[in-house]
Amino acid sequence: MTSAIRTVLYDLDGTILDTNELIIQSFLHALQDVVPVDFGRDQIIPSMGQPLINQMQLFSNLEEVSHLISRYREFNLRQHDEFVKPFPYVAEVMARLQQQGLQQGIVTTKIRLTTEKGLRFTGIYDYVTPGAIVTIDDVEQAKPHPEPILKAIAALGADPATTIMVGDSTVDMIAAEAAGCIPVGVAWSLKGETILRENGAKHIIHDMRDLYELLGMEREPIA
Repeated sequence: MTSAIRTVLYDLDGTILDTNELIIQSFLHALQDVVPVDFGRDQIIPSMGQPLINQMQLFSNLEEVSHLISRYREFNLRQHDEFVKPFPYVAEVMARLQQQGLQQGIVTTKIRLTTEKGLRFTGIYDYVTPGAIVTIDDVEQAKPHPEPILKAIAALGADPATTIMVGDSTVDMIAAEAAGCIPVGVAWSLKGETILRENGAKHIIHDMRDLYELLGMEREPIA
């Protein structure tokens, strides 16, 4: 891949922000006394990345889950700052890509409130190109539908062919491919590299700095 890539879109949870444990604990809190006693991480991880309502319906076998979503979000907001941090080198890489003139956007199945809270709390909000945050609140169809990615591309006036979508979930890879951009998986996904490749990932990065090579940039030496 060369520097022809001008736009980098990122999923949020599990991709640039390490929110994995917060998400798992939020589910366990919300679903207490609703799911079997042996319900845990192994049941939660495969569906992470999907819209919250879909996950709650799946886990609870209930159609009406607004009360569970409320419990989830109350815990998630209350515990947010205790758990959330960027993955290694995220801030460094996003800052450098901004300096190089690349456009950067966020495409997530989170609501806008917690999306912006996480970006601001971790100090990376300002690296995102203004207007290029697409959340579950902004679309009719969530990933794996391509609508969220296409909306971000349109907001940036970008070309799908010169856009990469970086994500940790199968829905990111499927949506990216459907939108006509290049799916890039992250090796630190709880789902593992293999499932990302099976769902369309053209590249797997093992460290955020691997993006430099994909973008035709030199990796700066570690100080």
